[in-house]
Formats: sequence, structure tokens, C-alpha cells
Amino acid sequence: MLDLKNQKSAVPIVLLAGLFWSFGPYVVRNIDAATTVPWQYLFTRGIVIFLLLNIFLYFEEGFKFYKNYLNIGVSGIIGGIGLAIAMIAFIWSITNTSAAVTLSCLAAMPFITALLGFLFLNEKISLSVWLTMILAAIGIIIIAVGIKNFGSISGLIFGLTSASGFAIFSVSLRWRRRTPKFATVSFAGLLCAVFSAFMIVNQDLSFLSSSKNQALFATHGSLVCIGLILYSIGSKHIPAAELTLLSLIEVVGGIFWVWLPWLGINEIPSNNTIIGGFLIFVSIFYYSLIVQNNKRFIGLN
Repeated sequence: MLDLKNQKSAVPIVLLAGLFWSFGPYVVRNIDAATTVPWQYLFTRGIVIFLLLNIFLYFEEGFKFYKNYLNIGVSGIIGGIGLAIAMIAFIWSITNTSAAVTLSCLAAMPFITALLGFLFLNEKISLSVWLTMILAAIGIIIIAVGIKNFGSISGLIFGLTSASGFAIFSVSLRWRRRTPKFATVSFAGLLCAVFSAFMIVNQDLSFLSSSKNQALFATHGSLVCIGLILYSIGSKHIPAAELTLLSLIEVVGGIFWVWLPWLGINEIPSNNTIIGGFLIFVSIFYYSLIVQNNKRFIGLN
């Protein structure tokens, strides 16, 4: 695995990873009739993620890269399924509600991860962390109260489902830390593509959309992979607390790109979304301060 000679460059590299990820909602917003092509999107994106990660592993490890898949184990399978669910729920969420609502739900992922770790891995949660989780939950409730139509409510539910899927992936890595992360993500991409292919065949749909849409599907998959590789390089040198804060660049950036008028979307968050999102951001910031003395390094290897 690539390693940094100058560890001071780890922070900007992880920030750059978050910046790549933050363009995901903007890419989705540019898809033509996105609500009509979710399975084509997931099929193409899953294949791109699977291929690019395997190409990366090949250049890193040579022909022996396939051994990563032999070491996935039960934890990797569970993590891959969780991540595939997160990928599927993400597109259903962001096409049914605002990007701000979807990303605010994803921002709550650290707390869902902490709760699942508490329930299934017996990881202790301090009183302060419980308070931050309650604050984040209040933020989500405020967002939900401000939603006026059923479609956006379903978008909120899918957003929380996506965050839960990512949390399952994170907990699976804590359960067995030697689980090959890239192989698990690659497996999730393949699983997503296979399931989408089944749905496409079952519904008698075309595997391909327009050339514009196909390019956008592949672009989003590429952004995910590039960000993941950059994150893996930098995260090994940054404590978990700082990583939690740095991950906010994805959420804030994602909301900003779809709001910025000259980029053509001009999606303005509602007052409830702004207030609820702010509470979630405050809870994450406070959570990072709480675990500031935790100097674990959680590199994605």
C-alpha cells in the first residue's frame, strides 16, 4: 500500500478525498430523469467501482491481489452487504428529497456506528457520546417535521437506511480488523451491480441509459474510488477524532455544490433542514472533541 513520506500531507489528502466525494450529489442532480433510471445507475456505478478498485489492487500487489478476496470472511460479506444497501438506498434517497436532507442523514453515520458497536460488539458509549447522539437525533426529527410531502419522507427514510448500511460496513471492520477493506468495497460494488442487473431483467428494462447519463454514472463511481484511494493513503496517519471532523467536507461540500446558483442546480435547503443539519454538525464537532484523546489510527488498508 502506498505510504506517505511526509505525514503532514495526510490532512490535505483526506480533505481532497472528501472533496471528491462531495461532488456525488451534484453529479446525481445532473442525471436526466434520475428517478426513472436508478437501477441503470447502480449497475454502472457498481461495475466501475469493482473494476477500478481491482485495477488499483493489481498495481499495488500484483497478481496476488486476488488473495484479498480469500480473506474476506463472514465480516467482509456482512460489510459488503451493508455497503451495497447503502449504495442502493443513497440513490433512492437523493432522488426523492433534497441533497441537504440526504447528506444530513449520512452525517449521522458515526452515531449509528457507535450504537451498532454498542449493541453487537459490546463497545462502551460514554454519557457525553449518548448526549451527542440525542442531539443528532433531535436534528433529524426537526428535518422530518419540516418535510411536507410523502416523497421527501421516503427520501429521509432511505437516507437513514444508507447511513445505517455504511455503519454496518464500519462495524464489520471493527469486528475483524484484518478484513481486507478494498476487497470488501469491491465486493459491495459487484453485489450492487448483480442485484441491479436482476432488477433490470425482472422489470424488462434496458441496461443502458443515454450516453450522458452513462457518463455521469461512471463519473460518480470514479469519484467514489478516487476518494477512497486518497482516504486510504492519508487516514493511516490521522487519529479517528480528526477523521470525523475532516469527513464533514463531504457533507458541507455536497450541500454547497447543489446550492451554488452558477452551477445550475440552485437547490436551497428549507429552514428546518438548515436547523436540523446544524444540530447534526454541532453534535459531530462535539463528538470529535470528546474523542480527541483517542489516538487510534484507522487507516483503510
